[in-house]
Amino acid sequence: MDIGPTLLLGLIAGSTILIGLPVGRLRNLSPSLRHFLNAIAIGVLLFLFWDILVGAWEPIDSALAGIHEGTGGFGPAFGYGALFAGGLSIGLLSMVWYESYLHRVSRPSGRGGPGAMSVDEVPPRNTGIAAWSPARRLALLIAIGIGLHNFAEGLAIGQSAARNDIALAAVLVIGFALHNATEGFGIVAPLAAERDPDGSPYRPSWAFLLTLGVIGGGPTFVGTAVGHGFTSEAVSVLFLTLAAGSILYVICQLLGVASRAKQPTILAYGLLIGLLAGFLTDAIISAAGV
Repeated sequence: MDIGPTLLLGLIAGSTILIGLPVGRLRNLSPSLRHFLNAIAIGVLLFLFWDILVGAWEPIDSALAGIHEGTGGFGPAFGYGALFAGGLSIGLLSMVWYESYLHRVSRPSGRGGPGAMSVDEVPPRNTGIAAWSPARRLALLIAIGIGLHNFAEGLAIGQSAARNDIALAAVLVIGFALHNATEGFGIVAPLAAERDPDGSPYRPSWAFLLTLGVIGGGPTFVGTAVGHGFTSEAVSVLFLTLAAGSILYVICQLLGVASRAKQPTILAYGLLIGLLAGFLTDAIISAAGV
């Protein structure tokens, strides 16, 4: 398949993430409904975490099987294993470091002594992402993690199209498009309980939502272009594990929000619905034998 139609497939698969983003503008939601939406997002992300790790582990499993059958050596197993461990570690710990950095720059140091500000002085105003609320920063982190995952999905679309496996490419686009539709909701779920400084419900701008959509869905298009040019299982493993590490950090953050709500029944139902939604979209690809 030529590069033009291939890029169109990547654009379709990535753009469906925009479907779930308008949920972020819903306001006047009851606390129970906000917690329920948060729980569904956790369920969707838990499915993605599992799905990503399964995909990243496949080359390692194949290499280990080759050792057992006498058709391969330890080199590929160690190589893919190092990529797996390294990508997972970097994906998780980079999120921890970045969030810690934002906390430091968004708070006054509180140190006294010579040169310290007097009570009449106004502390410097934070700008950029450091001035965002925790909910908006969490939405950004979710978009970044999903974007890394979607880059790997784009690689699969581009590689199948480059091999002229049109049926496989079409099925992948349909399945990934459904995945991305649920992922858009997961991105904006933290914004459901957001409030403006005056206490009124916060309504994110369309520009902000579109930016999150580009960060989360755009890498599908980029990955499709890259995958059409060359095939690299190592690159796929790296990006999948980077995504897994970042999504794991986000899941922990959302679980913290859910634990503070102290509504285990709502959490359980939301988790179940989110997980089932993820497996339902994945079933389309599995049913086609991919």
